[in-house]
Amino acid sequence: MRTSPVFLLGFALVLLASSYASAAIVEHSFHVKNHTVKRLCKTQVITAVNGSLPGPSLRVREGDTLVVHVFNLSPYNLTIHWHGVFQLLSGWADGPEFTTQCPIRPGHSYTYRFNITRQEGTLWWHAHVQWLRATVYGALIIRPRAGRSYPFPKPHKEVPILLGEWWNANVIDVENEALATGNAPNVSDAYTINGRTGDLYPCSSNSTYRLKVKRGKTYLLRIINAALNNQLFFKIADHKMTVVAVDATYTNPYVTDVVVTGPGQTTDVLLKADQPPALYYMAANPYASAAGVPFDNTTTTGIIVYKGATQSTPKMPVLPAFNDTPTAHKFFSNLTGLVTGPFWCPVPKKVDERMFITVGLGLVPCGSPGNTSCPGPLGQRFAASMNNASFQFPNKLSMLEAFFNNVGGVYTTDFPNTPPVRFDYTNPNNSLNRAIIMTTKSTKVKKVKYNATVEIVMQNTALIGIENHPIHLHGFNFYVLAQGFGNFNRTRDTKKFNFVNPQERNTIGVPVGGWAVVRFRANNPGVWLMHCHLDVHLPWGLATAFVVENGPTPSTSLPPPPPDLPKC
Repeated sequence: MRTSPVFLLGFALVLLASSYASAAIVEHSFHVKNHTVKRLCKTQVITAVNGSLPGPSLRVREGDTLVVHVFNLSPYNLTIHWHGVFQLLSGWADGPEFTTQCPIRPGHSYTYRFNITRQEGTLWWHAHVQWLRATVYGALIIRPRAGRSYPFPKPHKEVPILLGEWWNANVIDVENEALATGNAPNVSDAYTINGRTGDLYPCSSNSTYRLKVKRGKTYLLRIINAALNNQLFFKIADHKMTVVAVDATYTNPYVTDVVVTGPGQTTDVLLKADQPPALYYMAANPYASAAGVPFDNTTTTGIIVYKGATQSTPKMPVLPAFNDTPTAHKFFSNLTGLVTGPFWCPVPKKVDERMFITVGLGLVPCGSPGNTSCPGPLGQRFAASMNNASFQFPNKLSMLEAFFNNVGGVYTTDFPNTPPVRFDYTNPNNSLNRAIIMTTKSTKVKKVKYNATVEIVMQNTALIGIENHPIHLHGFNFYVLAQGFGNFNRTRDTKKFNFVNPQERNTIGVPVGGWAVVRFRANNPGVWLMHCHLDVHLPWGLATAFVVENGPTPSTSLPPPPPDLPKC
């Protein structure tokens, strides 16, 4: 029996119509303004969205269009970044200040509109101006479109777990004081779970997040590290977790009793409530890999409450030591991608652009009027750089507007593919080597052709100190081919590359005193920031950007900006 072409065409049209019918326009309004809260025995005015901390969780399905009207009623400039969203042909909505837009000034508004394409899982949104994201953040949950299911058993309930960081101070003042003096900023006073500090902190017995569970049920915890400057260990007493996704990409199931997460990263885990009915602490404490550097060495808690449990003291998990790098590396290096997932694509084998990028700290001249010395090392200012180029954002026009309108003088396209000087990158004896520690400010970016495959070796350095750097790439996911310690050696370390099922991420923790190799396809025209997601390091200059040229057709080229794009 032969099927008629007319029937096949009709069937295809029905499928196409069904696909479009399953997509929706999801609309929200963000009113961003001052909000008074009480934490750690003090009353504090913060900047918040819709009067809540965290802000609202946004729930969409793959294929939906998200529309968010942002009204800036705060005293600060503002943008919102949709962390991890590809923004295919919608780079104007990506959000980083002076990269893709000028800020929304106080008293003004802007509408972000973009499609969620070929992504499922947990992402998040946050402010991308100064340190406002300390309190301006929330979850972005992407479920499969109608008719599709998760590649794991359907959980009884889905629960966002947002890990945050709290200061008993105005965070803008904390940042500005550090930038004015050239010194490191004050560390935070607490960590939070879903905006609550937990009962180990003073005046916090009623500020503990509680999750009620039923024995025998499975829960999908969507863990988001929204902290500004700290990587975190996360554990639940007497319970295992199964990782099923990171950064909104599915993974092969990985069973663990601890999740390690850097700022900007998300981790989806299945938690089976399989213990006797009781109360169990969930807890997060810092992974602080930089030796001798002050950090907030406290622990935030929430409580798992089993149905039928009697009131008692919750059981506490045994948390890793703050400098437990072996545990962190074991977790990060054991994750692999799910090749049977709905959006998996094989790793591109042909590489068009190879880059070797050093990431780390440095110094710039003090430069304070009337002062010959700053409180940083060697009497200079703290800085940070990639390939010794310390990134300085423009302030008159966004880089994306300059790209679209071919305006010169906003950025230069001479970001180097290799560092200017080769040295023993991870040798602590180079920590204060005056011959290589000084850097200079610039706005250097890397231009690549549309659809080029880019491979980056990210090499940590020991300058000032050795620590794990979470590096976030806007606009793309990348394959994590390998990671390790010491100086990257191409002859030795390329043998470790995983081309079969590497994890995909948008944010990677480059190991302390080590390296990571990532690869991505530049199939999205526009200007895409790549930066350290420790907010202390971004204003110091640990960033660059990729300018991806337009493709050969209108459907592969950046469209014009929306008419209400904020002006500088």
